Amino acid sequence: MKTTKELLGSRIKELRKLKGLSQERLSEKVGIDPKHLSRIEVGRGFPSLDTLERLANALNVELKDFFEFAHKTSSPKELKETLNSLLKEADEERLRLLIKLIRAVVR
Repeated sequence: MKTTKELLGSRIKELRKLKGLSQERLSEKVGIDPKHLSRIEVGRGFPSLDTLERLANALNVELKDFFEFAHKTSSPKELKETLNSLLKEADEERLRLLIKLIRAVVR
């Protein structure tokens, strides 16, 4: 399973490519060394909060968008494990709502 640093890095890379930017261009817009951006994208470096904010501004996304990597989970088993852990935290009212939502999606 990928680490949070690796997931964050691949998400930044994904968003950068969606915007059609090279590493060099994005690092220039953010004011960091291209090598630092490369290390972040492969999960060997971790950006400061300031750098994350500048990356978000340069990519025209919100900070929370960097952490939306559930779609990158590698297997159905991991997806089910994540779902089970979330279900354990839900109260009865939320469980009933989730059942309705899941039924609507699955049908």
